[in-house]
Amino acid sequence: MNQGNRLFHWLLGGVVVFLAGAIAFALRQDGELPINPADAKQVGLGREVYDRYCAACHGAKLEGQAHWRERLPNGRMPAPPHDQTGHTWHHPDGILLGIIKEGLVPGKYAPPGYRSDMPAFGGALTDEEIRAVLAYVKSAWPPDIQKLQSEVNRRSREGSSG
Repeated sequence: MNQGNRLFHWLLGGVVVFLAGAIAFALRQDGELPINPADAKQVGLGREVYDRYCAACHGAKLEGQAHWRERLPNGRMPAPPHDQTGHTWHHPDGILLGIIKEGLVPGKYAPPGYRSDMPAFGGALTDEEIRAVLAYVKSAWPPDIQKLQSEVNRRSREGSSG
């Protein structure tokens, strides 16, 4: 291989590395992988993870448990739906990610003294899997609900940056 070919291969390799980095950076949002309900691959992974870890409590069709607004005899609340009839879309992504990772922590994600059966999944699921679950959940929402939740995210970002 002559010197001209070597230089060409080095430059080509550099361009490939640069482009890979640029693509990875573009896919990140605030330093994190995006949550994209229009990404079929992410939604598919999210559906698999949801079915395995979430559906037993939150329902195979995101419908939640019966009477989810009424306390159980043990004082805890049933699992809410994640479809448009629930309140999931009222929360910014940062809160939803935190609840999935850490559980429904009183004083942080729930009122002080609140008791919940929502476990922490941060030790069982990767960030990619958690974000995929949210992509799956969001993919089931009608466009108007997706838009409203995007607005919740926008207001949350503005509130935390200023």
